[in-house]
Amino acid sequence: MIEIGAPPLRDFGDPLGVLSDCHRRVERFLGVMVQVAQQARGGVLKSEERAALEGALRYFREAAPKHTADEEQSLFPKLRRCEDAAVALVLFNMDGLEADHRTVIPDHAQVDQLGTAWLAAGRASVASTQLLRDALSRLERLYRRHIAIEDTEIFPTAARVLDAASLRAVGVEMAARRGILWPAAGGGPQA
Repeated sequence: MIEIGAPPLRDFGDPLGVLSDCHRRVERFLGVMVQVAQQARGGVLKSEERAALEGALRYFREAAPKHTADEEQSLFPKLRRCEDAAVALVLFNMDGLEADHRTVIPDHAQVDQLGTAWLAAGRASVASTQLLRDALSRLERLYRRHIAIEDTEIFPTAARVLDAASLRAVGVEMAARRGILWPAAGGGPQA
């Protein structure tokens, strides 16, 4: 199980790797919510379903916005400042990815509201369950495309065109969003 607040698989010295690790978390937690919605169908949640749904909702409420900020406030601006033909080719995709970040807000809000209500009431109505499944389906489709573009186009381009200082700055900014001083003396994370 992937835990919220667990250390990333890679450290902030590899910010592109951390961003990719975050994508795996997005896929995992979204998959968890889809599975719970399909299996429980609005009924009483088993303890493991309840824990899984609570964890996934918390991930998208607390951690996922930091990932979005990592891209929009740290990585994308540094890429836009590069004067490289490869970056020019991905600029259009970055604009679309930022639009995606705004597009998912209503679906995430609906999923959070419906999931939280289900947890509080112990059951969800047929209508609420269908709304939840529809929103999750939209999120799955969008994230599948969105993550593929970032993992196969944006991150590899960034790895090629950003110098070590720019990548280090991205990692430092990402760590700061999580309350971590990076790089710490000795090179490792420091809370």
